[in-house]
Amino acid sequence: MPAPRTVHRGGHRYYVHPDRGREHPGVTSILGMLPKQMFLVPWATKMTAELAADTLATPEGRAFFADMVERDRRGAIDYLKGASRRYTRARASVGSEAHDLFERMLRAWPSRFSPEEFADRFRRVHPDVEEHRSHFAQFLAAVNPEMVRAEEVVWSDTHGYAGSYDAIVNVWLMPNGTPDPSRKHGTRRTVVVDWKTGKSVHSEVGLQLAAYASADVTIDSDGAEHPIPELEGALVLHITDTDWAFHPVRGSLHNHFETFLLLRRLFQWDREVAPTMIGKPIAGSGRLVTGTERRA
Repeated sequence: MPAPRTVHRGGHRYYVHPDRGREHPGVTSILGMLPKQMFLVPWATKMTAELAADTLATPEGRAFFADMVERDRRGAIDYLKGASRRYTRARASVGSEAHDLFERMLRAWPSRFSPEEFADRFRRVHPDVEEHRSHFAQFLAAVNPEMVRAEEVVWSDTHGYAGSYDAIVNVWLMPNGTPDPSRKHGTRRTVVVDWKTGKSVHSEVGLQLAAYASADVTIDSDGAEHPIPELEGALVLHITDTDWAFHPVRGSLHNHFETFLLLRRLFQWDREVAPTMIGKPIAGSGRLVTGTERRA
């Protein structure tokens, strides 16, 4: 049986189960219910302003933009307006390349090679993720995780959602919470991990990982269902082209999941209730609406 597939509808991702005949919204779509306008609007405005400033900073840029305005003023405006959208699309492409690379490297670990030699074994990568490759190899050497599962779908009929997690791994931690790469002195912990390649790590990742940890089952690439391993925490690997850092998610995953369920209810309201909440007018400035018309 194949694994669940994804479809996009109304700007949201849904997972479709080939056997159960059901579909559920994705975890990241549900997290989209969090209010983000307070920082997204200033960020998009800043991206537009920076593009305008950079374009007009040189004689060539000024000539290019002046010509664009003369030929197609609407197109010139759209060019500036689209700065944040193009940046997001480019970063998403880099993120996809990096996630694919990280999975291949995790599955090939452990290795008898040095971090540099191990990274060199994965030479055919997109130029934009060259440094990510090196930093992920350093992470593997410093933490020495043991892969339990990777890049699978979680499914929850209980609460009506699905999603794709990056990895479930065993790590060995010392009493102070730092990794023991030798695996000799630390205590083994089974944790769910998410890779982030953006500029920063946002707190909503805690809700994301809590949802993965609290799903009914995990589904592998062949469509076989497995119980979610008993998880003892969640961590985020923030890895960019300049550095890497391994962050624990603080607080109770159970409490974070309760917050996620509030967003799940809000998602359902937004998609199912809100569009039909306001009924047809029963009176207006034009004329009286009769009972016969209302019943029709």
